[in-house]
Amino acid sequence: MTIAEKILAKRSGRERVAPGDLVTVPVDVVFLLDTNFMPNRWFDVLRVADPDRIVVVFDHRVPAMNPPSAIAMQTGREFVKRFGIKRFHDVGYTQGISHQLAVDNAYALPGSVLIGSDSHTGSGGALNCLARGVGPPDVVYAAVTGETWFAVGETVRYELRGKLPRAVTAKDAFLHIAGRYGDHVTTNVEFGGPGMKDLSIAARKTLTTMATELAAEFATFEPDEIMNGWLRERTDAAYECVYPDADAAYADVRTVDLSSLEPLVAFPDAVIDNSQPVSAAAGTAIDQAFVGSCANGTLEDLELTASVVQGRKVKTRFIVTPASQAIYREASRRGLIDILNEAGAVVTHASCGACSAVHSGILAPGETCITASTRNFKGRMGDPTARIFMASPATVAASALTGVITDPREFLS
Repeated sequence: MTIAEKILAKRSGRERVAPGDLVTVPVDVVFLLDTNFMPNRWFDVLRVADPDRIVVVFDHRVPAMNPPSAIAMQTGREFVKRFGIKRFHDVGYTQGISHQLAVDNAYALPGSVLIGSDSHTGSGGALNCLARGVGPPDVVYAAVTGETWFAVGETVRYELRGKLPRAVTAKDAFLHIAGRYGDHVTTNVEFGGPGMKDLSIAARKTLTTMATELAAEFATFEPDEIMNGWLRERTDAAYECVYPDADAAYADVRTVDLSSLEPLVAFPDAVIDNSQPVSAAAGTAIDQAFVGSCANGTLEDLELTASVVQGRKVKTRFIVTPASQAIYREASRRGLIDILNEAGAVVTHASCGACSAVHSGILAPGETCITASTRNFKGRMGDPTARIFMASPATVAASALTGVITDPREFLS
């Protein structure tokens, strides 16, 4: 069996499962967000299965941006108090995007099942976890009953080989997969291979987060010592690593030579089958550049961004949003925030921010943006006539410096 099949089999109490099976599984962690508590969505929950398996995070509209979001957070705080939820990330010191917190706080553990109502919940797969976004009613159901159900899908395995060049990132690796292989509807994605040894947890999280844009069911990495080291620094909780069987049956096995990749850009309005070399978009004038989101708001992303703009001035609006307040603080300690500010970037507090047009950085009619966030769909970041190019933080930062879409290799050798 594949990693996904082995986790679903064990958690459902079966000896084995196969594509096409339906399974009911206990849920180890349920994420409830400020969006779940919005007045037009929230149900009056009378009981929860286990408050220690619930994490409440405010990340989309923080701090509250209008009366409905303020009411949602008020409802959420009352829910936390009523049921004694210990893992609560209110506006303040521990705030951040739920997917970043899941990895940084080791809420996602190998072999476990994690769900949330945000579509990019699959980012937890970087830690050998089965994580995915589900509908808001399904999240509430799991919080109340402690279980959920899944259809077992086929799995595509990506064998990663080689090492990414200096100016090429995991985002470019994702754009390569999306451009070459298209969508992965009803299919799980499994990452492994010798190229993993040069991929940080942040880089792996970019790939599992962006797998949502492939329409994948689950995206998981094989466990290794890098992952175990990450977890040892963050938790003493017991967990069991899950490896695929040697004779696991895959829908396909595809090799990605990371060393052969180049900076890519997804052109506006679609992620799938829409990636081209950055040279194809080079020279396109932009009104705004954005680095942030659950895909590319890590400390590693901020370091890369700062390395591009250090000692230079940007020529367009440039918004940088750390994925958590902890990342913001560490970036500040390392001097990265000062570098970004001196270059002319606006560094915001941690939130989903400009990625989903629910907070700062919304685009006006006819504007063009290059973003390192998760989506480039029409209207995703504001007005539907705005054009959104998607790329790595390095490409976004290089473009901010010139005011036109630019190959980051001009600034990173």
